[in-house]
Amino acid sequence: MEKRKITIAEGDGIGKELMLACRNILEAAEAPLEYLPIRMGKEVYLEGMKSGIPAMAWDDMARTKVLLKGPITTPQGGGYKSLNVTIRKTMGLFANVRPVRAFAPYVKTHFPDMDLVVIRENEEDLYAGIEHQQTSEVVQCLKLVSRPGCEKIVRYAFEYAKAYGRKKVTCMTKDNIMKHTDGMFHDVFDQVKLEYPEIQTEHYIIDIGAARLATAPERFDVIVTLNLYGDIISDITAETCGSVGLGGSANIGKDFAMFEAIHGSAPDIAGKDLANPTGLLQAACMMLVHLNLPEHAHRIQNALFRTIEDGIHTADMKSEHTKHVVGTQAFAQAIIERLGQEPSHLVAVKPTNHALRLFEPKRRKVTKQLVGVDVFLDWDQDDRNPDILGRMLDELAGDALQLKMITNRGVKVYPYGRPETFCTDHWRCRFVAADSLLDEEHVNMLEAKGVAYTTALDLLERLTNAQLNFIKIENLYLIDGERAYSLGQGE
Repeated sequence: MEKRKITIAEGDGIGKELMLACRNILEAAEAPLEYLPIRMGKEVYLEGMKSGIPAMAWDDMARTKVLLKGPITTPQGGGYKSLNVTIRKTMGLFANVRPVRAFAPYVKTHFPDMDLVVIRENEEDLYAGIEHQQTSEVVQCLKLVSRPGCEKIVRYAFEYAKAYGRKKVTCMTKDNIMKHTDGMFHDVFDQVKLEYPEIQTEHYIIDIGAARLATAPERFDVIVTLNLYGDIISDITAETCGSVGLGGSANIGKDFAMFEAIHGSAPDIAGKDLANPTGLLQAACMMLVHLNLPEHAHRIQNALFRTIEDGIHTADMKSEHTKHVVGTQAFAQAIIERLGQEPSHLVAVKPTNHALRLFEPKRRKVTKQLVGVDVFLDWDQDDRNPDILGRMLDELAGDALQLKMITNRGVKVYPYGRPETFCTDHWRCRFVAADSLLDEEHVNMLEAKGVAYTTALDLLERLTNAQLNFIKIENLYLIDGERAYSLGQGE
């Protein structure tokens, strides 16, 4: 069989010894792989490369289309960006896939029947990393969610469930609060699920969903969610199942895929032969399936399960079922000795081809009408009295616009605000067309007057001349006749 070339990066901390253990197992299992090593991580950061990866390494990864990566240390301070996030976004790795399966009773867990998969959107949300300090007191982080991003990850979750014989897909969002970002994710889920009638579906608000995961994870099968929530609950599920040290993950894109353990680089135990290679090995097995080598993947996984059953454990797995506590390389050697064997208690893995279809979302055209603007001001005068600011802005609105409201940290403070509401130096001031019939709650029932872009620019000029410090503006649109912006709390 012709060998498939893959890129490997040892990473930092325990990465070198974990990669050695995994490579020894892969070679003993006769996986037809050829390795192209690249450098990335802490040393590269400290050499002055802010991305943590040399330029030529990108070309190597693009050629092989697959990366098996050890854990990375991002230096504290200095403006260093997460290398994991950089790779995911640069290479279009839209799906993060983390299977979680209990090794009970050999690894301690309160949930011996736990067997689920968290599928997390991997490129968008707050992980865009777009932050600004806007006033002396207020910092902003932008949450960006796109319809194509939602469609790709939701459809991938259903295709994954279909390929792996999973019965249910659960969507988790916070759309009771973030009605437009998380709301779009939920809407897309409700649309896509109609194409998979054979798969059960449900939706949870993320807080109660996470609580249920922590108390009854066996009720879940496949979970699909946004980036931040997925990052959190995938660690919750891994730790609940036994340890984050046991989990591997796949990062899937159209033309490239990266496989890694979900734990960190653990520099405190680096070089001591104490680290558990299970997480990286599980990731390597996911890689083999991705490369259409399921027989090799499942041969290794079954040997891993048999090793755990036989009571040969690294220190982090120690329990009443442990017979021998071994180091990293001895644990790898024990797996090698059991290649070809299957577990007797844990459910053995059977080699099947789990080919997944990837879909490119179709672009859609919409009608868009500007009906107002939110102007954000840095204003710290007159004891931050919103009534004073409101009267100033009423006069500056001009003939074409009217001030509809002012909010502070999202809560309406003008007109008719409450004196108990704490106000910082950051104000959102909503202007709409003068004498507009726009009704925020029933936008489809009334005619909304449009606002010209030049009208908004004229407003900014008046605010500047009045020595009011505007930070930015956000345009208020109707998209296909629907209100495409949030109401203020109390509006």
